[in-house]
Amino acid sequence: MPTKTTMDAVDPVDTMDERGSAGVVPAEAVTPLIRGITVLRELTEAGGTLSPSALERATGLARSTVDRITATLARMGYVRLDGRDVVLTPGLMDLGNAYLAALRLPSLLDARADELADELDESVSLAVADRDGIRFIHQATRRRAMSLSFRIGDLLPAERTAPGALFATEWTEREWRAWRERRAADPEDRGFPAVPPREHAGPDEEFERRAEQAGTDGWSLDDQLIEPGLVAVSVPVRDPRTGRIVCAASVVSHTSRHTAAGLRDTLLPRLRAAVADMERELRRTPAPDTGAGPSGLATWTGASKQELGREFIESLARGLTVLTAFGEGRAALTLTEVAKATGLARATARRALITYEHLGLVRATEHRTFTLTPRVLSLGFPPLARTSLADIATPHLVGLSAGIHESASLAVLTPAGDEIQYTARVATNRVMSVNLTVGTRLPAYATSMGRVLLADVPVTARTLGPLTPLTARTITDPTRLARLLTDVRAQGYALVDEELEAGLRSIAVPVRDRSGRVVAALNTAMHTTRRTPEECVTALLPHLRAAADAIERDFHAAGRFTRVPTA
Repeated sequence: MPTKTTMDAVDPVDTMDERGSAGVVPAEAVTPLIRGITVLRELTEAGGTLSPSALERATGLARSTVDRITATLARMGYVRLDGRDVVLTPGLMDLGNAYLAALRLPSLLDARADELADELDESVSLAVADRDGIRFIHQATRRRAMSLSFRIGDLLPAERTAPGALFATEWTEREWRAWRERRAADPEDRGFPAVPPREHAGPDEEFERRAEQAGTDGWSLDDQLIEPGLVAVSVPVRDPRTGRIVCAASVVSHTSRHTAAGLRDTLLPRLRAAVADMERELRRTPAPDTGAGPSGLATWTGASKQELGREFIESLARGLTVLTAFGEGRAALTLTEVAKATGLARATARRALITYEHLGLVRATEHRTFTLTPRVLSLGFPPLARTSLADIATPHLVGLSAGIHESASLAVLTPAGDEIQYTARVATNRVMSVNLTVGTRLPAYATSMGRVLLADVPVTARTLGPLTPLTARTITDPTRLARLLTDVRAQGYALVDEELEAGLRSIAVPVRDRSGRVVAALNTAMHTTRRTPEECVTALLPHLRAAADAIERDFHAAGRFTRVPTA
């Protein structure tokens, strides 16, 4: 048996694909890259968090190898080493974002799907084919006690879904044969962690009949195939140039609201109309301009290797940068284009592409180009797709608090707009400290975070509420407050000195979404004896801005193709 003690040896785990089926590793494959992908997949299937010891057991890799891989991934911003755990971070979503941007379907069709979900008050999803399964690329879910729990990136077996029967209408005999082999090897669907294990497998002919019927009808029904109570109806969205299915749109409900037959009879016509709109959108949308790829990645990996030495696996880092070469306007790239986009040597880029093709993450086309496959979404996207802004901010608040030795908090405006509500907070250990908890509400006009948030609201839309003097220093004059908010917007921070409570001083900065809109505020607060107002600006403001920048980087990565709850 091959040894597991060197990074050049090939472990049994290196020959596994996403569902555990064995394959022969090409001689030119990059073993450290295979191992890094294996670690990311194990973390994904575990929900985003595992200890190094658990990773060692799950992958079969030596502990020293696991430590070097996770150190490299941490340097790249893809994981966080949190005490005894390795935790996936939103930065990893850049890999899945590269696939979704290259695909373009989410950005072109998500608004139509969302409108349909709002109109029907039911969950609507978009899914693409992934070999003999389906993978979600968009979800518009309804908030109910019993609601759809699938995430963007989740992989489901084709035969247990409505979209799967539609995609199967275009399968070749080879693809049908691969599906039958998978069914025989994994009759309980253990290789699909997003779905409950199958209890009673139906005959292959049953799905074959469903696929044939879907081809005749032009739609497909899921009558509790995944689990009891879950029903769905799906319609194919076709490429206007080729007529082939590019994705499937589905309306998903529960039998407490619709039977499968009722879903077909009442909602299918509206779904078909929405799909017709989607296809018109695809027809009239011009091809994207060739976008600019990443730059300086090879230089960055080389500098990281020099800084970290043996703990940084340069071949893993270089290999992962290859995935980010793809994107909108860069859906299909030649080897030369990949090498140019990443700054890597052609030989290095070629070996990475060979590795990814083996792992099913990249597909070689007949035009001597390479494209990403939906399987890229298996690298952390499902568990990270449900993250909130508070989840994203908390690790950065911990680092900020440790760096400045003060508490750190995140807050948003309430729906009424006249109060802030704390959504994340890290307190410091002091005899005298600010006693606030997540969920606390305070008047926006008298707080540093409130002023940062109000400053971004158009003057005509601001709601200040009653301007009550809370201390002798509270500003309650509307005109003066308006001028102050103008200054806050211009300078990019707010300092409040004993206006909320005597002896309390705080300073806050904004947190912006991808469009530049302020969606939250980050602050620190302390007793006035600890720092003067000038010291707050000179000593604390740079730390606050750095933390806000880090939160925004993760927030923007997470929010590019998913909705990140802010409240």
